[in-house]
Amino acid sequence: MKKINTYCHKKILVLGLAKSGVTAASLLHKLGAFVTVNDMKPLSENPEAQGLLEQGIKVICGEHPIELLEEGFELIVKNPGIPYNNPMIEGALNRGIPVITEVELAYQISEAPFIAITGTNGKTTTTTLVHEMLEAGRKNPLIAGNIGTVASGVAEEAKPDNTIVIELSSFQLMGIETFNPKIAIITNLYDAHLDYHGTRSEYFNAKANITKNQTGSEYLIVNAEQDEVMEIAKHSNAAIIPFSAKNKLEHGAYVDNGWLCFNGEQVIEIKDVVLPGTHNLENILSSMAAAKLSEVSNEAIKEVLTTFTGVKHRLQYIGEVNNRKFYNDSKATNILATVNALAAFQQPVVLLAGGLDRGNEFDELIPFLKNVKAMITFGQTAAKIERVGRQAGIKTISHVDNVEKAVPVAFSLSEPGDVILLSPACASWDQYKTFEVRGDIFINAVHKLK
Repeated sequence: MKKINTYCHKKILVLGLAKSGVTAASLLHKLGAFVTVNDMKPLSENPEAQGLLEQGIKVICGEHPIELLEEGFELIVKNPGIPYNNPMIEGALNRGIPVITEVELAYQISEAPFIAITGTNGKTTTTTLVHEMLEAGRKNPLIAGNIGTVASGVAEEAKPDNTIVIELSSFQLMGIETFNPKIAIITNLYDAHLDYHGTRSEYFNAKANITKNQTGSEYLIVNAEQDEVMEIAKHSNAAIIPFSAKNKLEHGAYVDNGWLCFNGEQVIEIKDVVLPGTHNLENILSSMAAAKLSEVSNEAIKEVLTTFTGVKHRLQYIGEVNNRKFYNDSKATNILATVNALAAFQQPVVLLAGGLDRGNEFDELIPFLKNVKAMITFGQTAAKIERVGRQAGIKTISHVDNVEKAVPVAFSLSEPGDVILLSPACASWDQYKTFEVRGDIFINAVHKLK
């Protein structure tokens, strides 16, 4: 960790805890800051806050009192999930108090360079693939960010010979000032999180922050098939490395005659890649580009791509029961993700779908349901999804109470050679705390079949 004096004797407010807030507060305390933590959860129900209190950090819990802003704070480190229209954040910005996320803090203390990945879909798979490729190439990678390990905690332990591979959300990227990755990847951009950002433009601008501090000595890997992403690339100072799963490119990562190529060099045949789906081909190409730029050998890249079967809950292959293949795509919390999952299979599919009702309809699914032979629905959106299923001509549609009950019903409706796919197209919060919980229940139900 760099021994920076930036925060020594400065009054800093950490707003919102969770893992990132706890780590940031503890780190700032070590760096000599006068830290105050403010979290909505009452202290009696807040073991994280209690732990910080024991370190000698001032803790205020149970509310966000606006009068706190009168205490002369020089910086606010906010939880990424707190929106900028929160009264505390609006009040801070009106007073000229800078607001950052802990990713910025991680960059400032890190001795290791960053490879940063953002986008609407594919971030976690791409982040994991880059990490695995660098690991296979013995490049000492560490993994961090929105994927589950707090960036500033990882940066605290990183050495100069490490590389931090970090997944970044738009929420995190809105709170950076100097963050500058050696390599940045934008997987794709679609409408998302508009309840947080307000407009499509604001969401895309937040994503574009990943490259705002890059120079000609850094790289930006971008999806050549998306005009919005290429528009961001036009305004970047980084060296642009495009990727395409559809067209041969003059340089970058692309598909040519059944091979995955980089800058004219054949790296691996597509038939040898075990991860299914066209959308995953884009994730693979962008990951391969980052690995090649990091001087990872083709042999190491091949080793990963011939063994990597997917990130948990993201089109994850669970196994086979009586010649039916089961896939867990619980992370498919929107229609696009389910479209991508369905496009990955040519064989008949029994689809398990449903979840939180956000008010939208599901007609966009209809063109992609042609291989779906049966549908099992659950959750608040069951009736809406059943409607589009009938409109798509699916003759067998069953409604069940939950995912656990859906699995044996799906199995009973399937035949040898079929795929049984959990890809809900909805968030899980109507029935399950997280998509991970939903996916684990699916996995357990499949194991019971075995």
